[in-house]
Amino acid sequence: MSEATDGAVIPTGPEVPRSIPVSAGALIFDGRGRLLVLNPTYKKGWTIPGGVMEPNGETPWQACRREVFEECGLHVDTARLAAVDTRPARPGRSAQLRLLFDCGVLDDAVLAGIRLCETEISEYRLLAPAEALQILRPAVGRRVHAALAAPGCCYLEDGLPVPGVTI
Repeated sequence: MSEATDGAVIPTGPEVPRSIPVSAGALIFDGRGRLLVLNPTYKKGWTIPGGVMEPNGETPWQACRREVFEECGLHVDTARLAAVDTRPARPGRSAQLRLLFDCGVLDDAVLAGIRLCETEISEYRLLAPAEALQILRPAVGRRVHAALAAPGCCYLEDGLPVPGVTI
C-alpha cells in the first residue's frame, strides 16, 4: 500500500490488477419518461443496459451501443455523456471507470422490439425514475440518481458528486 498526496491509501502489489476496467451504461427512456431497467441473470439486483469495454480498441460509446444491442436488441445512435464515475479499488479489484450515456427517448414502436439476451437478462421493465432507483443495484442507482439530478454531465466518485469538481 502507498499513500496519495491527499492521504488516500492506494493499493499496490500483485493482488491488484494492473488495468482499469471501463464500462459504459445507457439511460433509455420511453415517451412517458420511464427508464429502461434490466434484471441480469449473472448477478443480483437490477441494472441499466451496458457493460465492459472490449480491450480491442473499442471506445466507451461503441461499448455502450454494442452492449445495449446485445442485452436488449435496441440500436442507440445518439446520446449525451451524462456521468463519469470512478469506483474505488478494493482488495483484489482495481479502480473502475464507469461512463453513463443518456440515450434519450425511444419511440414506443422501437421499445416494442426489445429482444432480451436470455442468457444474460431475465426480464426488463420501464419504470418511473423514482421506482427504478429503488430496485437498481446500489452503485448503479447512485450513478443514475446523480446523472438525473445534474443539469449536464457530472463527475462522480463511487456514484457521489465530488465537491469542488465541475464539468
